[in-house]
Amino acid sequence: MESLFWIGFVGAAMAGIYALIQAKKVMTFSEGTERMQQIAGAIREGANAYLQRQYKTVLPVFAAVFVILMAIAFASGGDMLSKFTPFAFLTGGVWSLLAGFIGMKIATHANSRTAQAASEGLNRGLRVAFSAGSVMGFTVVALGILDVTLWFFLLRYGFGIQDPVQIGNIMVMNGMGASFMALFARVGGGIYTKAADVGADLVGKVEKKIPEDDPRNPATIADNVGDNVGDVAGMGADLYESYVGSILATFALSAIGGYGFSGMLLPLLLAVSGILCSILGSQLVRVREDANQMTLLKTLRTGTYTAAILSAVLALPLTYFIFKDVEGVRWSGIYIAILCGMVSGCLIGFFTEYFTSESYRPTRDLAATSQTGYATIVIGGISLGMESALTSILIVCAAVLLSYYCSGGTNEIVDANGHFLQSFNRGLYGIGIAGVGMLSTLGITLATDAYGPVADNAGGIAQMAGMDPEVRNRTDALDSLGNTTAATGKGFAIGSASLTSLALLVSYVNIIQQKTDAVLNFSIINPTVLIGMFIGAMLVFVFAAVTMNGVERAAQRVVVEVRRQFAEIPGILEGTATPEYAKCVSICTHGALKEMVVPAVMAVIVPIATGMILGPTGVVGLLAGVSVAGFAVSVFMSNAGGAWDNAKKYIEEGHFGGKGSKPHKASVVGDTIGDPFKDTSGPSLNILIKLCATVSIVFSGLVAVFHLL
Repeated sequence: MESLFWIGFVGAAMAGIYALIQAKKVMTFSEGTERMQQIAGAIREGANAYLQRQYKTVLPVFAAVFVILMAIAFASGGDMLSKFTPFAFLTGGVWSLLAGFIGMKIATHANSRTAQAASEGLNRGLRVAFSAGSVMGFTVVALGILDVTLWFFLLRYGFGIQDPVQIGNIMVMNGMGASFMALFARVGGGIYTKAADVGADLVGKVEKKIPEDDPRNPATIADNVGDNVGDVAGMGADLYESYVGSILATFALSAIGGYGFSGMLLPLLLAVSGILCSILGSQLVRVREDANQMTLLKTLRTGTYTAAILSAVLALPLTYFIFKDVEGVRWSGIYIAILCGMVSGCLIGFFTEYFTSESYRPTRDLAATSQTGYATIVIGGISLGMESALTSILIVCAAVLLSYYCSGGTNEIVDANGHFLQSFNRGLYGIGIAGVGMLSTLGITLATDAYGPVADNAGGIAQMAGMDPEVRNRTDALDSLGNTTAATGKGFAIGSASLTSLALLVSYVNIIQQKTDAVLNFSIINPTVLIGMFIGAMLVFVFAAVTMNGVERAAQRVVVEVRRQFAEIPGILEGTATPEYAKCVSICTHGALKEMVVPAVMAVIVPIATGMILGPTGVVGLLAGVSVAGFAVSVFMSNAGGAWDNAKKYIEEGHFGGKGSKPHKASVVGDTIGDPFKDTSGPSLNILIKLCATVSIVFSGLVAVFHLL
């Protein structure tokens, strides 16, 4: 079966070519008037400057981690750490960086083109923005499959490694670099964009009563730059590591489950078929000019659901082809596990839409609470976010149970020596392949997510360039839907993270058992396991606090600067003087780069420190605590933030008094509270979950030898 891995190169080429076609399509559209081009150029310049400084900040950290990994690997002769791991760490980080960078580049070229296209019609604006989102989506899957396939061929044929278990264990460590870079990108970009957004809204909309993206607001350029570095570059790196992480975790489970190279081939084939289905689904995304919010949502659903259905159909012959001759394996059970992942992904997407879209009752009810003031809309948003965690968690629980038992898992987990039974490992393979199934059509799922920031930027450019108000109405309709699809993308990411984290946890236990002769007690009543769970849950809350504090401190500096400019530069509000936009861009850049380091380092140090003190059993508890608490908190924060944002937009459409009314002011406050929820802390937690797991796996050899308890 390993001879068929070349299909991965075909899939990568197919996705890369489609992304290139979409990029060229975007560039054929007009960039608009000279004023629009100037604004787009300023946004592009700010985004490029931020990413360059971010990469310069991250480079020394990556270099230090690489040196540490090299020292451990070569000092131990490869016993504690594979000599390939430091290089896998670097490549994972580089590919993750590249995924976000390419997405950001096309987004900054598509924003003014989307605004100009929206002046010609809603469908035309949607096609430009969605094509730009498609570049991001298909670039991520192209690079992901290319990375996985290259490493497989390098290990299997370049270095002649025959053992699937060894290949699986080495490749799963590749995820550390991707997760590490994704955390920097998501946290740094999230702090940047939300600091600018909060500063612009609180001073501009609430205090000075000027419209959103008004050129008189000194923070408006920084706000639009933030859409690109946070919601595009950060999100691209995030979804890249989710995509690759799910495939690599399934590789490792295939090896320990006895499926060997056959079980590794299936997730790769699912990913390739998902690319084809995503391309077909993307062609169905188009709307009429009189489309409303529900119609826009329906057309995106048509594309994503069609891709999912086609992928489910193709998965049947692929699963049969791979497992029909494997003795003792129910190929139909594995296929059911794949379906569980696909169906659960669609269900998570639907319920995310239900809780965050203004087309449904929860967000409309939240908007209604603004009539009684600031406190009630804040309380309502928090309760809505907490309630929304119910459906996502139950869906994932059902997917885990069904995929585990259908794939051959049993209630008997360990043998007399404390080692996992083959049936348990095979059941876990079903959970891993369900995660791959959930993300198999990531190309179109991410396209529907990434188009939102482009539409948001287009609205800002339309406002600043003084275009017809109807253009802003059209871009606002696209942007409002983008908030919902962004929440859906985050739901996919955290849903897949919950499945992948379980697979990585078991991979950690298997690797630890290979490195030690001791019989380890992973029971929940073991004090070290229980303490580890508390530490893991604590890490989730401290991580969320640190990232939100980063937004708060940076936003305070933006607020002070915007107030200073309004007070000290005569004529800004009258439109006779130009604000100092670069000052706010500089403040956001400096604040984001300063605040992003501590959360990323925390995610690396805490698992290692826990292992060095409590031992491997403590690490298992930590991973369980991070996974459970992180999943619930991430869903809560992401959905609450999305609902607050869309409640504000619902009011701005004319409900409850419309723009400038007291309910509108209350909704703006709710939206600013939700900004770090949905775009900084919430989506970063799914990366934290997997980074903790991969760090634990990478340093498992060190922990197995050196620990206090």
